[in-house]
Amino acid sequence: MLYVLDEPSVGLHPTNVQGLRKTIAALVANGNTVVVVEHERDLIRSADWVIELGPAAGDNGGRVIAEGTPGDLESDSRSVIRAILGGEGRRVA
Repeated sequence: MLYVLDEPSVGLHPTNVQGLRKTIAALVANGNTVVVVEHERDLIRSADWVIELGPAAGDNGGRVIAEGTPGDLESDSRSVIRAILGGEGRRVA
């Protein structure tokens, strides 16, 4: 089964994000594929693989600018979100 979650952390209290991470992990553990569109750092950092699209929205977006593990993106000079993943802020703009 494929699940696509569009910003599931919106409106959640930060303490509830941990429960969401556990739910996503349980879906994956049961053999499902989960694609998450997300801006919340802790959820991005818990991903197996990140595909960063950009470099901006609208006509200036939609291109893969970086991909890999969250750790890969932290050291990828092409990544716009690398600073966020490294600890500067909680949400990607």
